[in-house]
Amino acid sequence: MLEFDLLAAIARDPGVVLTRQQLLDAAWGEDWIGDEHVLDVHVANLRRKLGDEPSRPRFVETVRGVGYRLRTDAQ
Repeated sequence: MLEFDLLAAIARDPGVVLTRQQLLDAAWGEDWIGDEHVLDVHVANLRRKLGDEPSRPRFVETVRGVGYRLRTDAQ
């Protein structure tokens, strides 16, 4: 369910970078308190389910120091 929420959040505006905080809010809610690195685990799970490689992403792209986005040139 969390991976779906993350995918839905980044799919709303393909190509637009969502910050880590925006994604945490989308999946866990604004009141959630915890380690933000839990996001990395769920993004990794999402990538695995999509058959995506972090080193050569086709779908979910990491934007260092900012967050993640859905690639618009996915092949």
